[in-house]
Amino acid sequence: MPALPVRRIATSALCASLLIGAAAPVFAADSSDERASRTVVSTTVAPDAAALLNQVKTLQDTGGVLTPVTGLLDAVLKTKDGKLPADEAQKHADAIKSAIDTAKAAAPAAPAVPATPDKAVPDDAKAPLDVKADALAALQSAVDALVKSATAGDVTAIATQAPVVVTGLVNFLAATLLSGALPAPNLPGLPALPEVPAANTPALPSTPSLPATPSLPQAPALPSV
Repeated sequence: MPALPVRRIATSALCASLLIGAAAPVFAADSSDERASRTVVSTTVAPDAAALLNQVKTLQDTGGVLTPVTGLLDAVLKTKDGKLPADEAQKHADAIKSAIDTAKAAAPAAPAVPATPDKAVPDDAKAPLDVKADALAALQSAVDALVKSATAGDVTAIATQAPVVVTGLVNFLAATLLSGALPAPNLPGLPALPEVPAANTPALPSTPSLPATPSLPQAPALPSV
């Protein structure tokens, strides 16, 4: 395509400038009240800001656990002989315990699920918060075993315990997602997550109906005199 002549380019630029200049008074004609209204709307905090802040806090707590645990895994798996110096291993262990304790303290207490008289509460009836607490406890146990193996330089034990720690992290993430504290993922093509079972509270037995009061027999009529 042949290049546009310089004069045509200049003319087009001039027309654009004139159009912008003509529109400027229109923009300037907005009243100060309208500008103030737009400013207020743009700076007003969304009504669901508190809920979003709670979700951000949940993500931060999750990252607080992930970072030290993955740091331990990274340090152990990069050693040549599988042996981690005791002071370094203890430093990782302390950081992880602190993070897990913080995550436990941040979660509200789970509602108690009463057991029925004839059988215990099944595992699938646990509240989501119970599942998250169980995941954190299992992760701490797996980390302790890995630290012990790495301090001793037991390569075989490390090969066994490292995948357990990774699985513990995955379980913790899954429990956090299913706890309801975070929005459900909406990535196209992602399979739907299973619904979180609500805490099953056994229904109170219905009050048995009282038997009907039997009618009293009528007194025989007195003979007439």
